[in-house]
Amino acid sequence: MDVYYSPLACSLASRIALYEAGAEARFHRVDTKAGRTAEGEDYRAVNPKGLVPAIRTPDGEVLTENAAVLQYIADAYPEAGLAPQGFERYRLQQWLNFISSELHKFVFTPLLSPKFDDAAKAVAREAGAERFAHLDAHLAGREWILDRFSVADAYLAAVLNWAQAVRFDLDEYPAVIAYRDRLRARPAVARALGEEFAEYRLAA
Repeated sequence: MDVYYSPLACSLASRIALYEAGAEARFHRVDTKAGRTAEGEDYRAVNPKGLVPAIRTPDGEVLTENAAVLQYIADAYPEAGLAPQGFERYRLQQWLNFISSELHKFVFTPLLSPKFDDAAKAVAREAGAERFAHLDAHLAGREWILDRFSVADAYLAAVLNWAQAVRFDLDEYPAVIAYRDRLRARPAVARALGEEFAEYRLAA
């Protein structure tokens, strides 16, 4: 499997999921602004949207969009138990969509991007307070988003990592902070974060 990523972007979730599964993959770093991989490949020939993550499966199929990529990885390595079956699979999709649309895109994209003005960032922070309150209530008394660690936790690990960068204060959400600390202590998450932080610092 080929995995196209940018350090500390949401593609971090794919790395976490693969490490959780104990799986091998070829990782290709992408400069999304230049539209090229570190090997010089035209990334838009892989993913015309120019965004990460993307994966190329062993059969040569290219898959994009984080929620789809993560579920593919989970299904490719079922012994890792990263995605439930039956009705709980819909719960997983529910949370993948919440993380993607309500946190990643609605809150953190405006806060991380210089293309958004101060008014848009203020709206994002206000929205973030409501959404993190919902997440905090869900996580109170729970170890993970579902009954066990899943690809939704891998995605949320990537997204929560951005809070410090944009100075989004999580102190009002003790269950989220405790959850974040559990994530960081998990070997696959710690390994993935450590590797991508090192790459990010080298590129800065």
